[in-house]
Amino acid sequence: MPLISSHYNPPLFFKNGHLATIYAGLFRKVEGLVQKRERLELVDGDFLDLDWSHAAHETTKLVILLHGLEGNAQRPYITGSAKQFHKAGFDACAVNFRSCSGEINRLYRSYHSGATEDLKAVIAHILETKNYSEIVIKGFSLGGNLTLKYLGEGNLIPKEIKAGIAISVPCNLHSSLVALLKPKNSIYAKRFKKHLIAKLRAKQVLFPDLITDEDVRNVKTLKDFDDIYTSKAHGFKDGLDYYTQCSSLQFLEGIQRPALLINAKNDSFLGPECYPYQEVEKNPDLHMEVPLYGGHVGFFGLHNVSYTEERSLKFLEEVL
Repeated sequence: MPLISSHYNPPLFFKNGHLATIYAGLFRKVEGLVQKRERLELVDGDFLDLDWSHAAHETTKLVILLHGLEGNAQRPYITGSAKQFHKAGFDACAVNFRSCSGEINRLYRSYHSGATEDLKAVIAHILETKNYSEIVIKGFSLGGNLTLKYLGEGNLIPKEIKAGIAISVPCNLHSSLVALLKPKNSIYAKRFKKHLIAKLRAKQVLFPDLITDEDVRNVKTLKDFDDIYTSKAHGFKDGLDYYTQCSSLQFLEGIQRPALLINAKNDSFLGPECYPYQEVEKNPDLHMEVPLYGGHVGFFGLHNVSYTEERSLKFLEEVL
């Protein structure tokens, strides 16, 4: 409880999940957002780049925005969300995960779907240096998994964290991997692999003893990347162990802040286990909406405002 009835009904063209996904990822443009970068130095010697933007008037409300796999703080789903939150009186802190801000990170490790330690570092920094009394976390895809995992894995959640919103979330990482490796998703898988291998090559320059040419050649699929790099760099046995430990699905019952999960029925990135109907029934703080349409982080809306951008603010009005 509660499973939310969805009334999202986009124009015919955008009822196709692939077209919705591709349009939002490659063709949507969001203009007029001014971001200012802050570098956060981490205790392990690495860094995160935070891109800040602000509401028209001084506020004590903030949204923390978390991007997806190989995304960044300039993606339209991030900047579009920031603009809509500004209209509702929120500042926005868009987090670039390690190596995603245009500069390779310093350590052998990078980012991954379960790295909530970095989100905790961002939150601690904000609470120490800013004056926000109402903070919302909104994540997309990988960032959505991070959001739900953080809220439910047993962290001491600061009182300032009021709610979480998660869009197009691979709640079960292995189920999502299986979906991504299907022929219908080959265009996406190849694109992800291309970007990940480029990052691996850049990392190899810094750590030639840890990443060999053979390692790079052996990355044939996304699963190979997680077996060869993600697991080794972040302390997991292999890719499957990484998926098992970091999937947010197992942590949903622990969420004790209002949280909204929106996963489209026609999201080709998500397998059946990414729609946690049973977990939602058991947790009154977890709300899930499963629109028939939307694709993966698509959700086309009129006037260049996506459905999930509008729905996020409506949800906050309902629960806060």
